[in-house]
Amino acid sequence: MYFIYNPHAGMERIRSNLLDIIDIFVKSGYEVTVYPTQNSGDAIDATVNMKPGYDLLVCSGGDGTLDEVVAGMMKREDRIPIGYVPAGSTNDFARTLKIPRDMRKAAEVVTNGVEFRCDMGAFNDRSFVYVAAFGLFTDISYGTEQNMKNTFGHLAYIIEAMSRIGPVKSFHIKTEHDGITEEDDYVFGMVSNSLSIAGISGLERKGVLLDDGLFEVTLIKMPMDTAEFGEIAAALVNGTSNDFVSFFKTGEISFSSDEAIDWSLDGEFGGSIREVRVKNLHRSLRVMVPGDAELPRVKEAPALPDKKDTITGEPV
Repeated sequence: MYFIYNPHAGMERIRSNLLDIIDIFVKSGYEVTVYPTQNSGDAIDATVNMKPGYDLLVCSGGDGTLDEVVAGMMKREDRIPIGYVPAGSTNDFARTLKIPRDMRKAAEVVTNGVEFRCDMGAFNDRSFVYVAAFGLFTDISYGTEQNMKNTFGHLAYIIEAMSRIGPVKSFHIKTEHDGITEEDDYVFGMVSNSLSIAGISGLERKGVLLDDGLFEVTLIKMPMDTAEFGEIAAALVNGTSNDFVSFFKTGEISFSSDEAIDWSLDGEFGGSIREVRVKNLHRSLRVMVPGDAELPRVKEAPALPDKKDTITGEPV
């Protein structure tokens, strides 16, 4: 096992759990190589440069650490399953996959769980695990200082959001998907494959399936007055489209604008870009999940019973 961890993620929770986690891995029969990241991007390099011969790659940190490990894995030809021990402030993807927040229990899932092939995304020439977004408040997760996250946890995001309240900026964007072209002013856009975004769970009502080859897209238009803000809020609460909020599914979508737009990928800065193409990478991510987890996934059709010739009894 190759074990990559971020020592600073989530109030540095890994420090008091590290020895127990490694002990769980070793008792399960793994020979463990440990790599603590030092800087942003380290997990990508460590994954890309991992020597052949490992059976499992495990990472511990926030969603940003997981994102780097997955990005590194996608650059390799010999892709192996990934285990995840969440240690961040939000851990959206772990919530979606029913991976326990308790780090020791999550380590046991790594060794005793089952492999799940999950969709992920391509963002131009980059990859992301579960969400790509732009607009209102999407820079909060990567714009919040790490020491503030360590001190206040998830509350740090709320504090940061409160400090940003002011004029709402919109972006004039043309979107294209499934033969449909639309152009409008948007304050927010999100392409996701998750039941939890920014710590907000309960997205099951949108019919999220983690391995159906489709993303859930949310687009919010620029409101003109406070009454329209109310209609936007109602749409978000009910999960239904209206004149200001659009919900739909697609396997591929492109965004183009006259000005560069800041994007967030899995809570990390994804660049300031004018032309974006997002594509679903169907079942490309191999990740360990609890064996008894009831995940929102495509139900396999039951096998039909063999038909037999009524005279010979031989299968038809």
